[in-house]
Amino acid sequence: MSIIIEIVQGVGSIVLGLINIYIWVVIITALLSFVNPDPYNPIVQFLYRITNPAYVLVRKFIKTNFNGLDLAPLIIIIGLQIITVLLGSILHALY
Repeated sequence: MSIIIEIVQGVGSIVLGLINIYIWVVIITALLSFVNPDPYNPIVQFLYRITNPAYVLVRKFIKTNFNGLDLAPLIIIIGLQIITVLLGSILHALY
């Protein structure tokens, strides 16, 4: 039974790492929106392609544009942080 727990903890740690990477991608994309980078840059296109589905999902349920300021990245980061805390506590409880 301990082998299954170790596998679940390993997969959970990988998921937590991927969530943390995605949080940084959202932060970088939000910062890029302030400087208006070249839209034809492949890195910028990649970042927008990764974050745009999450933005669309949040904007479908919540109005995120307040006085020209888009709060969708903030809502996504808060939601991912909540998931990180919950998943981390679940994985910690398996010890």
